Amino acid sequence: MTKFIFVTGGVLSSLGKGTLVASISKILKNAGISVSAMKIDPYLNCDAGTLNPYEHGEVFVTRDGFECDLDLGNYERFLDIFATKEQNLMMGSVYKSVVEKERRGEFLGTTVQLIPHATNEVKSRIRNAAKVTGCDVLVIEIGGTVGDIESDVVLEAARQMRFENGSSPSVLFIHLALVPRITTNEQKTKPMQHSVKALLSKGITPDLLVARSDSMINDGTKKKIALMCNVLADSVFCSHNLDNVYHLPRLLQEQGLLENISKKLELKTKKAGKDPWDPLLEKWENSKEERRIAVVGKYAQTTKDTYMSVFEALRHAAIHAGIKAKFDLINSEDVEKNLVDLNAYDGFLIPGGYGARGTEGKISVIKHARENKIPLLGICYGLQLSVIEIARNLCNLKDANSTEINPQTKYPVIDMLPEQKTIEDKGGTMRLGAYDVALKKGTKAHDLYKNEMKNDQVFKRFRHRYEVNPEYVSQLEKAGIVFSGKDPGREIMKIIEFPNHPFLMGCQYHPEFDSRLEKPEPLYLAFMKATL
Repeated sequence: MTKFIFVTGGVLSSLGKGTLVASISKILKNAGISVSAMKIDPYLNCDAGTLNPYEHGEVFVTRDGFECDLDLGNYERFLDIFATKEQNLMMGSVYKSVVEKERRGEFLGTTVQLIPHATNEVKSRIRNAAKVTGCDVLVIEIGGTVGDIESDVVLEAARQMRFENGSSPSVLFIHLALVPRITTNEQKTKPMQHSVKALLSKGITPDLLVARSDSMINDGTKKKIALMCNVLADSVFCSHNLDNVYHLPRLLQEQGLLENISKKLELKTKKAGKDPWDPLLEKWENSKEERRIAVVGKYAQTTKDTYMSVFEALRHAAIHAGIKAKFDLINSEDVEKNLVDLNAYDGFLIPGGYGARGTEGKISVIKHARENKIPLLGICYGLQLSVIEIARNLCNLKDANSTEINPQTKYPVIDMLPEQKTIEDKGGTMRLGAYDVALKKGTKAHDLYKNEMKNDQVFKRFRHRYEVNPEYVSQLEKAGIVFSGKDPGREIMKIIEFPNHPFLMGCQYHPEFDSRLEKPEPLYLAFMKATL
């Protein structure tokens, strides 16, 4: 029978629940436990596809075509797995399902209520995620903070699950909350205490507590938390600020987290061997070659979460290339205002995006990189804008553009996919998920993916509505573009490269989703090596 670990958060959001869930899962995996992870978001959205990146960060796409929360990217990277749509539940889909069942008469005239109908749906989805992933332990992150009204249904479902499995210890609750330090340099436990009190009011008693702090909590703080929150001192842990989040599993392991969880859930674990991350993290810290890379996007006013997988993939590649890299998130609108010194950078990455705002800044960066022989990698929208830049400046198509940016452009070198033109709904309607990419022999792309190919094809994840217009392919090829990756069945261009340049490549898919600390994605690795 699958066992469940629920991770809740308190006091404020963005404490790092996703990284904590991923770290707990990795610790269990290293101990021989079949483990997977799940994220439950309390929003009324049905998926993350229509969420504003400023508010919610990156939209991560699973191979089976679900637009989900960025934390699934953490789960994939920490566990080296490919997540499925069942591993992210947004509450809008729960309420939608309940209403649809009522309309079909499945409740036989019963008054439909949050309890039991919505809570039963949540529990069903959790158990289905465990079934689909085939795990023995499912670690579930409950989004938001305890006390948020929209989380109440999820917390109630979790509470019920603890008592539905009888006397067998099959459900564990771990609560993460802030333990701040104020000007007196004293670690304050009151936020944790009030957060636990809010959780207790929902009928949930936490089994383990994790203090989120700027540094390791001292013994006095740990004992006070234990006393005031009704747990044993050995069940209080600390997740403090780290320069590198990949150190978190080791930090928690050293505090005895595995032994505590194993004892409470009666898990049979093996002694963890040497973690393959250890030499890589050591290499990361000892890298000598310094390079500065600019990620140029329009969602740059807040944190790097908007492009989380991009920055993680760059870090993975930098480690394996032996580079001590600095990655800057540059606002493309600042480039348009001449507020950015492009000469300060050794490489440029243009990430995915949508809409007209900031595109001319990105195009000017592409022109600068092409003319000055600086490595450039274009992802999704970055490929499309690279094609526009080359069409304008090498094909002499001065008005070249995407119909997304300018529907009246004289030269629509980028146009909407034919099957997208009749679609009106925005949620979950793009070309989503993993598709085959056929690679052309004798190209850089074919060489880069030689260890990943099967029958000259790779399997990559997409999220787009627009493509290179097939009518302009021959003109673009005459200008020097090589279309080295295509759809096996039709004329959809998926990879471009520019041989008359040290490294100028673009791909319509999102390779960053496949990058791992142990195994960087080939295109990202080649880009970082090119900066040397």
